[in-house]
Amino acid sequence: MPLTGNRTLAILRKAEDEGYGILAQTCYDANCVVALVRAAEQCRSPAIIQMFPVTLAFGKGPWLQFCLNAAHQASVPIAVHLDHATDPEHLELALSLAEQGIAFDSIMVDASHAETDEENIALARPYVKRAEKLGVAVEVELGRLEGGEAGLRMISDAKLTKPEGTRAFMEGTGALILAPSIGNLHGSYINGPKFRQDILKDLQSTFKGMIPLCLHGTDELPDELFRECIANGISKININSWGRDPYAKKLAEGLQTKTFPEAVDDATKVFEDICARFFDLFGSAGKA
Repeated sequence: MPLTGNRTLAILRKAEDEGYGILAQTCYDANCVVALVRAAEQCRSPAIIQMFPVTLAFGKGPWLQFCLNAAHQASVPIAVHLDHATDPEHLELALSLAEQGIAFDSIMVDASHAETDEENIALARPYVKRAEKLGVAVEVELGRLEGGEAGLRMISDAKLTKPEGTRAFMEGTGALILAPSIGNLHGSYINGPKFRQDILKDLQSTFKGMIPLCLHGTDELPDELFRECIANGISKININSWGRDPYAKKLAEGLQTKTFPEAVDDATKVFEDICARFFDLFGSAGKA
């Protein structure tokens, strides 16, 4: 099979087998990537370098190649993932780079804006099949998360994942990683998070050992909720603003009074420390 040995799948399946979570940290620049790799190596943890399509569109092949080099030359297992690839031009860019030999380990083909599950399948399947031939694993979303993040389209009218239709959906798309909608959302939880752990438990019983589960919408979540989701089957955990905001704030402050290299060093250390905290929280430290 073309996906035999796929780095993202190997990392997630080991995490699922051993009951810990994998930090998939959104990175916006080279400093974030360096920080994540440093933290992973120091903590002896597997990890995933993740980016949004807007970042890929800005840096294109040279940026992706940098991320792949940083990940694949690390002393611990690290994969590179494209998150929320919704628009055809972003998917085309990612897959055309893969055809040139600069390939993500995995991408998210996000068709959750579709009106029906059947439309979601129809939109995703051609990209999934093309990606598989290139050795790129694909994540899909069943249901719909509300909200938006930097560079992503805003989504409304959330739909919870229905476990009874999930096996047919995954078979229909051909994808191998599932992002369920369990009450999670992109952005702030105004009334606090109310996650449907029963949905996660159903999905875990259905897909354990076959389809890793990914948690989106992690802003402001308490530590115990992360642990509960991992216990109920989540292996990939997407993190964005937890690292981005303190990093950006520290860099902006440092540039006012310090040399550029000093400011970068300080901000990178902030990002690194946040990654290390999540490795500990998710139980992945020492698992590499």
